[in-house]
Amino acid sequence: MIVRSLDDVLGTEHEVKQDGWTSRRLLLRKHGMGFSLHDTLVHAGACLEMRYANHLEAVYCVEGRGSITHVDSGENYAIVPGTVYALDAHDRHILRAETQMRMVCVFNPPVSGAEVHDATGAYPLVNEVQG
Repeated sequence: MIVRSLDDVLGTEHEVKQDGWTSRRLLLRKHGMGFSLHDTLVHAGACLEMRYANHLEAVYCVEGRGSITHVDSGENYAIVPGTVYALDAHDRHILRAETQMRMVCVFNPPVSGAEVHDATGAYPLVNEVQG
């Protein structure tokens, strides 16, 4: 059994920050669950263009409001508490935060913990287990 709290992650190397977001990584590759679980803050005013070429992601909004645009189709969707979106085809997307948004994110394959977005908006695929 794995039991962790957000307090276990805050202020550690598993609280990863990049322009526009802070990812608090609760479950990682090393935990052996087959996915990683993140409590992510998307900062108010952030406009993030991303495409997870190496991962599938599901996101559940628990706080704040914003929107997501599917780059290829141009479709735009409101994101408010209770909304889930799944990037099931490595979709290029733009996430915009009108207010700070708190998101619960699940990645498959799991991240190892230190990943940040590269120039394409993706996380690199990291095979080694990190602490």
